[in-house]
Amino acid sequence: MLYVCATPIGNLEDITLRVLRVLEAADLIVAEDTRQTRKLLSHYQIAKPLTSLHKYNEREKSGQIIELLKQGKTVAYVSDAGMPGIFDPGAELIAQAIAADLPLTVLPGANAALTAVVQSGLIAGPFYFHGFLPRKQAQVAEALARLQDLPCPLIFYEAPHRLLKTLAALKKHLGDRRCSVSRELTKLFEETKRGKLSDLIEHYTAQPPRGEFVIVVAGADPEVQPHLSDEEQILGCLGQCLDRGLSKREAVKAVAQQLGVSKNEVYRLALQLNPADREEG
Repeated sequence: MLYVCATPIGNLEDITLRVLRVLEAADLIVAEDTRQTRKLLSHYQIAKPLTSLHKYNEREKSGQIIELLKQGKTVAYVSDAGMPGIFDPGAELIAQAIAADLPLTVLPGANAALTAVVQSGLIAGPFYFHGFLPRKQAQVAEALARLQDLPCPLIFYEAPHRLLKTLAALKKHLGDRRCSVSRELTKLFEETKRGKLSDLIEHYTAQPPRGEFVIVVAGADPEVQPHLSDEEQILGCLGQCLDRGLSKREAVKAVAQQLGVSKNEVYRLALQLNPADREEG
């Protein structure tokens, strides 16, 4: 059996009794980083064989673990913190186990995204988890163009050195929405700041960010969305994308994906825009 185990995202007490029992019984514990996992195992006085599986060796190492599972071994997989496979390694191992028709089960537990969205006070139903935004400005604009009309909260992960840049991009592409920024969740210096994106930009400009962050941004307000014809909606979205710095080609692709229409139709309408803005698509 392969057990995929959620582990604490900070406070070591945030682990289930079931996960502890499985770790104690496993023939092998597979970890994203053995140094991090040894701290957890030492805290709970668990001594078991330990090996690493991370993004650089996941495909090759997963094959070796599959062979152990075929031999009837019990393997527990943990990432550094939270749920494996959610912006952490583990997806490849799970996929190979399923392909080999081997038994596996997921043991639930701590997750930074869920903790932050509940703590934000912005959730009242569905939400959208995105994780880390791309690094290139044009890709950020394209990603946010696809998300700007979603009426549910949007969840992003971010590192401290990129937090201000990401908050500024969110304000530029989504507007000055309500937002919650949580850092160091479940740890000693846990902190959540709430306000408009402009307020949070001002705060973290004055106080340089430290720790790992989860950003929760309010969704679009459906009450203020205009009732437009299909063509008007396409043209409006194209104009917004071009204003954000996307090329004509990037804007056509982003709008087609966002609205679920053909790229040819979007490009036909794009030709109606100001000729000064045109470029080969």
